[in-house]
Amino acid sequence: MGESRGSIAFFATYRPPVPLDIFSVPIPPSSIRDEVHLTDGVSYNYNCRPIPKDALKSLLKRPKLAADGGATDADVDSGRVSGLLFVSERDDGLETLRVALHFKDSGEQACKVGSRTVDHSLIYVSTKEPVQERRSPWTVVYKTNLRTGKTERLTPKGQFDLSPAVSPSGKKVAMATFRPEGWEGEIEDLQTDIFVMNVERPPMRKRLIRNGGWPSWASEDVIFFHRKVGETWGVFRHDTRTNETVRVTPEAFDAMTPAAISDTKVAVATIRQKSKFSDVRVEAQYRHIEIFDTAAAAGQPSVQVTQKTRPKADHFNPFVLDDGVRVGYHRARSDLVKPGDDVLSRNFDKIESPVKDVGLFRVSGVFPTISKDGSKLAFVDNEFKAVWVADSQGLRVVYETKGPDNIFSPMWNQNPDKDILYVCMGPSFNAGKPLEICAIPNVSSGARQRRQLTKGKFNNAFPSSSPDGNRFVFRSTRDGGDKKHKNLYIAENAEVGEYGDGTVTRLTNGEWTDTHCQWSPSGDWIVFSSTRDKPKDAPELDNGLDPGYFAVFMVKASDPTVVIRVIRSGDDLGGHVNHPVFSPDGRSIVVTSDLAAVSADPISLPLFIHSVRPYGDIFVVDIDPEDASKNKDVKKFHRVTHSRYEYSTPTWTVFATDDPNAQWNMLVKKDSYTPACPYAYPDGGESWHMTGHLCIPRRCC
Repeated sequence: MGESRGSIAFFATYRPPVPLDIFSVPIPPSSIRDEVHLTDGVSYNYNCRPIPKDALKSLLKRPKLAADGGATDADVDSGRVSGLLFVSERDDGLETLRVALHFKDSGEQACKVGSRTVDHSLIYVSTKEPVQERRSPWTVVYKTNLRTGKTERLTPKGQFDLSPAVSPSGKKVAMATFRPEGWEGEIEDLQTDIFVMNVERPPMRKRLIRNGGWPSWASEDVIFFHRKVGETWGVFRHDTRTNETVRVTPEAFDAMTPAAISDTKVAVATIRQKSKFSDVRVEAQYRHIEIFDTAAAAGQPSVQVTQKTRPKADHFNPFVLDDGVRVGYHRARSDLVKPGDDVLSRNFDKIESPVKDVGLFRVSGVFPTISKDGSKLAFVDNEFKAVWVADSQGLRVVYETKGPDNIFSPMWNQNPDKDILYVCMGPSFNAGKPLEICAIPNVSSGARQRRQLTKGKFNNAFPSSSPDGNRFVFRSTRDGGDKKHKNLYIAENAEVGEYGDGTVTRLTNGEWTDTHCQWSPSGDWIVFSSTRDKPKDAPELDNGLDPGYFAVFMVKASDPTVVIRVIRSGDDLGGHVNHPVFSPDGRSIVVTSDLAAVSADPISLPLFIHSVRPYGDIFVVDIDPEDASKNKDVKKFHRVTHSRYEYSTPTWTVFATDDPNAQWNMLVKKDSYTPACPYAYPDGGESWHMTGHLCIPRRCC
């Protein structure tokens, strides 16, 4: 069927704009010249581990590696050939697992395969098994035999694990396990426990450490792990013989993602000084690799590693090479940026879609929107400063503001003949400040004009026009009182809005948040996200950030008393189902949601401290466009993306990604845009994601 139902486009909220790659240095390094590039620079590569010799010998017997490398067991024994396992996004945007072979007399060969090794098997985490329980993780640990290819699940049914680590003997695996109550929306600290199990059947499994994550075996009896205590992350050492746990890193700064070197020595990532979103960071505010030794004399400092190579760059998730002689890590390739260059080179990536008749692609611009006739794609840049359009004339800016955080959420009028783009003008994510809806008329002409449609100093946002283009729905705080509750309204004249003889009709009414509204292609319904069913005894803010308890509803455009809850999040309605959008045929709704909880330990990810939440994937729910009664609390959902990033703000077009009538599809294949970002350091620093301008957007409602 191909992409007979069109294509879904979305934005990756905190995927680094500069690709990640894997490097190593000796301990300690003397200068930047000691840094060695371990992977090939293709796409994003991260979370690397060395392959033990016996496992590598098994891998070399696989046809692909045998043909590409020609290496033998003798090459492995002599040290001429070594191997690394890492995650890469080079296969249609999927997070696949790969092997890199390193030859002392040449470069690298790579082919797709697995993750951590035990004897002749790979131990890894996957989200491949669907879970229909809402807000439940999908993360399960598997074992794949390298010789036979047989794969078996190690995580018991009904439980979910992260960050597996294999003991030196290969007989035991430690993992961070979600507690019986599951994931409850934790943003940074997942509060997992560390369990240990035997690899072979029967898999004896027991809890070893309460409140810990990212285990790393130093020996059969010693495990390092990280844990958050108060406001600070620390690395700890646990001895299974004595059941003693001691803190290894100081309480004065953050330390996380340990990699054991010996029973007393461990490599960790540190952030010695916390930063704010508005900071232009100093060296101590970057994430660096350091070595701590519990056997060192009192007062002896740690060994600072990456501070000597790239002091103004973030380094993530260390791993140990050559018996502790070297340490590896991944970092962004911002060293490729020259002074004055645009750092945010943006490609539009086609992603492999699990939905057989729907295409999928990742747009690097925020709030992508595609015109109804498929001829134009629009989005705002990451600074919320300018509106970009891709059409038959190419890729260009059609409206630009004077500074960042001034414009967002573009939306095409559904009547393509009008050539009108609606936008929100003003600061984002602040309900207490005025936000106005404006129209950019004659977009294709490039006139760069705008016409304000709302007034009254209220916070108005997320406009969506009726199919004929004569009206538009939006959300506003105009009747929200001191708490700035938000409801939906309809501007009866889309040309003038509230000006002239234009009037506004209230559509919903209540002390809650109704937002992210979109008019259906048929014109009968308006879909939106709302907190209206939030329990009265629920906290005012979810984890201190936003109201939480978002579910998706439909309201009849001609009769606002008819409201149907279509998609809820958790069983208690807690959670987030946001940014709903109808499919062009009206048979489905696509959303961004936490229905699958998290897929990685958030503190291990880049840019986390400037992203609101460590979750969010794209999901589709099918509805009945003919019988609305069948659309109440739809139980079945389809997970469209599997990502450690937050995928958000989807849009859905009737056109396929390879349709010649969709002019924007040139971006999916070859084009890019590069909004200016003057904060990159020529030495490879990464202040681009930590400065006051909005290189990384936050969630808004």
